[in-house]
Amino acid sequence: MRKVADCRDYPSESNCSLTIAGEEEEVVRAAAEHAASVHGHTDSPELREQVRTMLKDEVAV
Repeated sequence: MRKVADCRDYPSESNCSLTIAGEEEEVVRAAAEHAASVHGHTDSPELREQVRTMLKDEVAV
């Protein structure tokens, strides 16, 4: 099942609205890179594990 990371679920100063969907590892990698480049986090194994715990299953429309 595809996974989703949605910045709208976690309010930020930038009011980011990015949603990333795909296979779990793809989403974890892309979301961690996004968190580092846009939100100022450090891309680390800890960040990637935190991202992994926040993923949701994609809902088919």
